[in-house]
Parts: sequence; structure tokens; C-alpha cells
Amino acid sequence: MQITSLVLRSYRNYEELHLAFDAGVQIFLGANAQGKTNIIEALYYAAFGRSHRTSSDAELIRMGESGAHIGLSFLRHEVPSALSFTFARGARRRIERGGENLRQRDLVGILPMVLFSPEDLFLVKGAPALRRRYLDAELSQASPAYYGELLRYTHILRQRNALLKNIRERLAPVDVLLPWDVQLAKSAAYITARRIAATEQLSALSARVQAVIADGETLAVAYEIAHAPAGLTAVKEGMTGRLELWYNEMFREGRARDIARAATGIGPHLDDLVLVTAGMNLRSYGSQGQQRTGALALKLAELFYLRENVGEAPILLLDDVMSELDAERRSALLSFIRSEEIQTFITATDAAYFPQQRMGTYRYVEAGRIREI
Repeated sequence: MQITSLVLRSYRNYEELHLAFDAGVQIFLGANAQGKTNIIEALYYAAFGRSHRTSSDAELIRMGESGAHIGLSFLRHEVPSALSFTFARGARRRIERGGENLRQRDLVGILPMVLFSPEDLFLVKGAPALRRRYLDAELSQASPAYYGELLRYTHILRQRNALLKNIRERLAPVDVLLPWDVQLAKSAAYITARRIAATEQLSALSARVQAVIADGETLAVAYEIAHAPAGLTAVKEGMTGRLELWYNEMFREGRARDIARAATGIGPHLDDLVLVTAGMNLRSYGSQGQQRTGALALKLAELFYLRENVGEAPILLLDDVMSELDAERRSALLSFIRSEEIQTFITATDAAYFPQQRMGTYRYVEAGRIREI
């Protein structure tokens, strides 16, 4: 997997930009607010069809311009390909691959990618939604079927919640919920089973990474189903069917509560990942240093997970995380990047974060202009 070139036009603070990349490490240096993260954002957008910083595509268009463009060329299993994104104010964006229009849902997984930003350092101690998003991102990139089911689950959940509100306000009878409950239970069971399998794989990978970057420290990752009884998923054979039956039962039992709240009180949208080191829940009892090491191990394990499941190492984006890591963790991260030979894009404010021996291509970013150094 290699990104070979990036073209930006009227994107953020870039009027016109053409960059070519080799397969190694790409380091972008410069002061804050000069355009380094805009490069990372454009690469991320090409992989996921959305920004990691804003939900509005209009914010991507350079001030005073009517539209913007992202063009990206890459190699996947040594086969060249290209993606194009065209934005216009007041109009829908256009995604193309090889001259053919593409939907966003068909984009995910074409260019497997892992982003590690300062916000990811809160992956361990932050809200459960962060960990669900982390798990869904890698599963979706590895499996289009999972991504499609996740979109379906989200749609059914929204429909059910809207019906719950109508029932509470006496605008609809209770029995209209029944077909939606059946669909939601089936979708929830599929998603939960896939997440559990992925978590088991991630736990083994995270433990390997943790042992290297934390001097032999252990790390285990487990999937926690909200309100589930003990032993529900202990036996893997027939687990999806048991989960579907259990979700149907829970929807029936919790119907009055859900109507009162106009919200579905059980399902994978409420589940969590639990991280344990040395028998201790890392979120509740780990030090800040241990939590950051755990977050780093999870993100690096994501690289291995995608490589094992898509057959090729993904692209790694590191956006301004060097300043957030202490010298020991920074050194461990850079050593990992060197040893794994993964194409990596790094932004940083200071060259001192990197070893004296150059480890890739260095570029300096200033006011929307980039030059190699």
C-alpha cells in the first residue's frame, strides 16, 4: 500500500499543491496553523469520504473560492489507482475512481488507513463512543459487509427511536414496533458477534505491541455488552443466534422504558471495550502514562489487524502526536515505524522529536507552501 501523489486545489489554505511520495516516511515540519494538518486531513478524506475535524465539506473550500479539489494516486497490491473529490459551494460533492462516480459507502476500504491524533490518546480514558468508533473504523475497512450492516443498524435504530417518540406522544400504536424490533435484533447480533471476534484478535495483537513499547507489560482487551448476563457469549458456536434471541427478549422487556425515554436502551450502540493491564482496569485505575501507552498499543494493533485482514499494511497518519508523547514512548513509536516499513505521514512542530539520522523525506510547511528540506 502506497500513496504516490496528492493534488490539492483551493483546499483549506492551499491554492494549488502537487506532492509526490515514495514508500517511506513523510515528515511535515512547521509552526502551528501553517497547513500541516490540512495535508493529513486530505489524505484521511480520501480514505473515508469525510474529514476527521469537521462535518461540513464547505469548510474545506479555500476562503473566497467557489469550489475545491482533492486528487490522490495510490498503489494497492502494486496496482495503480486514483481517487478524485470535487467540492462546490451549494452543491453535492463528487467522488470518482478511475473516472467513474463512487458513493461514500463504496469508498471505505479502498485505501486502508490508520490515523493517530492527539485525541486518540484519550481512547482509553475517554467515553465509550470513542472505543466503539475505533473498533467500527477498522472492521469497516476490513469488511464492506460489516460497514453495510453498521449503516443498516444505524438506520433501523433511528427509525425505532422515532417510533418510540410517536408512541409516547400517542401518535402511533405500540405494535408498530414489532417488525423493527426483529430487524434491529438481527442486525445487532451480527454486529456484536463481529465486534467480539475482532476484539479477540485485537487483544492478542495489542498484547504483543504493549510488551514491546512498555517493557514487557501485559495488556488484554475484552468486549463488554451493555446489560448482558454472564456467559452469554462464552460458547462461540451458535453465538449469533443466541444474541439475536437475547436482543429480541431485551427489546420486549425494555419496551415501556424505551417508550418513556424515546430511546433504545440496549444494543451495540451502547457497548464498550475494556482494557486490562496487570489485572487492573486501565480506564478506572491506570495512570496517565499507562493509559497513553494503552492507547498507543491499540492504534498500532490496528495496523496489524488491517494487514492481517486485507493482506497489505495500511497507511499510517500521525498528526501532531510527537509533542504529546514523552521521549520514551516517542522513541518506541518511531522504532516501530522503522521496523515495520509502513508508509507513514507525520506532522510535527520540531525536528528535534526525530532521531539525528534522517528517517524519511522532510518537508517544511509555511502559510500553505511546502518545500523539501
